[in-house]
Amino acid sequence: MENKEVEMDVAAPARDEFQTQLQEQYLKSFEGLEEGDLIDGKVVQLAGDFVFIDVGYKSEGKIPVVEFGDAVPKVGDDVKVILIKKETHSGEVIVSKKRADEKVFWKSIAVAFKEHQPVEGKIEKEVKGGFEVDLGHGLKGFLPSSKADIQRIENGEEFVGLKSSFYLERLYSEKKINIILNRRKWLEEDIDKRREDFFQSVQIGDTVKGTVKSFTSFGAFIDLGGFDGLLHINDMSWGHVTRPKDYVRKGQEIELKVIRLEPEEKRINLSLKHFSQDPWFSFEEKYHLNDVVKGKVTKLTDYGAFIELEEGIEGLAHISEFSWVKKVHKPEDMLKAGDLVDCMVLGYDIQAGKVSLGLKQVQDNPWDSINEHYPLGMRLTRKIVKVTNAGAFIELEEGIDGFLHIDDLAWTGRVKNPASVLHEGEEIEVVVIESSPEERNIRLGVKQLSEDPWRSFARAFHVGSIIEGVVSNVTDFGVFVKVQGDIDGLVKKQDLSSDRDESWDDALKKFTPGMAVKAVVIDLNPDRQKLGLSIRDLVQRQQREEISRFIQNEESENGFTIGDLLKVRDTNKKNS
Repeated sequence: MENKEVEMDVAAPARDEFQTQLQEQYLKSFEGLEEGDLIDGKVVQLAGDFVFIDVGYKSEGKIPVVEFGDAVPKVGDDVKVILIKKETHSGEVIVSKKRADEKVFWKSIAVAFKEHQPVEGKIEKEVKGGFEVDLGHGLKGFLPSSKADIQRIENGEEFVGLKSSFYLERLYSEKKINIILNRRKWLEEDIDKRREDFFQSVQIGDTVKGTVKSFTSFGAFIDLGGFDGLLHINDMSWGHVTRPKDYVRKGQEIELKVIRLEPEEKRINLSLKHFSQDPWFSFEEKYHLNDVVKGKVTKLTDYGAFIELEEGIEGLAHISEFSWVKKVHKPEDMLKAGDLVDCMVLGYDIQAGKVSLGLKQVQDNPWDSINEHYPLGMRLTRKIVKVTNAGAFIELEEGIDGFLHIDDLAWTGRVKNPASVLHEGEEIEVVVIESSPEERNIRLGVKQLSEDPWRSFARAFHVGSIIEGVVSNVTDFGVFVKVQGDIDGLVKKQDLSSDRDESWDDALKKFTPGMAVKAVVIDLNPDRQKLGLSIRDLVQRQQREEISRFIQNEESENGFTIGDLLKVRDTNKKNS
């Protein structure tokens, strides 16, 4: 009761006095604040286009809702504002969230510059030397073209509207805010971080996604998230790849296998073909030596043709394996890329990934039946395709030539220069005189079309026969005499005269071309085409016959002796 009484004795303050105290308290809370200070407030009401903020004063501050942008506040939200005016004539407190946001943002910009932190912005337009970037809250920055991207900028319009992060390279705020930005440096650091994370998290054999960025002659570069991996042309398919664009297209998002990682070199190799097994693993299950297989010509070179048997299995048909008989100088004379052909497996090396193929082996070899088509003794008329110093090549059929040697042109009168009697393109009658399928050689002859005059001569004459002829040539060693059959016989100079007192050279001077002579055969060899003649032996022979006849006649009539006859002969020589 006593306590209760005491309380009742305490007089309650009057209403006016309470309001005065409350106002003093509010004013006291504002004593440390100045207009332009950043203060804390709380949203107490949303009414129409305004948001009412309690800043601890006798009246709330009123802020247009547009200053909040897209983030519409709720009652109870804490908000930082700038104190514009403590109290107007009407007792209102003027505050601004927009200016508070700008002040807070400017402080964050200053901190980002000092601590080398990136800021967000949007490239608004292209200006001289670079771009203007909107950093927000009315703050603009300048981005030089040289620092806008990692690669050289070809078309600046492509960057307008781009939202990105930037480093603050320079920051001035003395008279006019001047901000220089650097996007390239941020990109480089971001790419390095992404690449480092990639090397730490990805292993060889993993599957990754990327976007085809650009092409080169040796493959395509794949964007793996700001950094590139290489899809080499040899890793696009197990088969032959000529154009990378046949397998991937620019801008295409694809999955690839990681086949090589080199962190120190920042090298990443990717593959499409490793999603399937290497066809060489099962080669021997499908292909065997001497198998005839079908393939597609993929590439022609000076030395042959590459033929794809299946994707990843490509063999080489060397130019020497194109034809049994044709002389192929250029593969394109027989094949073109894209041709489907039959070929034979001649050999392979699985470790090296090589297959040797033959085209001619799937065709009949005409040399196997050459003797049937061109038997010995067969006469035919064919065209001369080439003349050489040793003779001429005669085309029997496409790819098969016979050779006419200079020695087989004529039985007599050796031809020194085949080109003087044989001409390319002309047709000539020949006879098959020799055939060697193993060596792919057919020998032809012209002289064999007629009988060998030497054989005819040998049947008509023999050693000791007397023959008439005409001097065809006079040499230092003797005289050539042309006899029947257009055969030349040689009279050596020691066989020209029987006169012992006459020198050989003096005897040789008596003969001139065209002179008719008579001689005796002293040597005959048809196989070697050799005919030896002697005028001396003929004279001696005639003398012996004359002496023999004289002796027989005189002995029977007058009793002459051989000695008497020799004396008479010597007397006649001196008188002549």
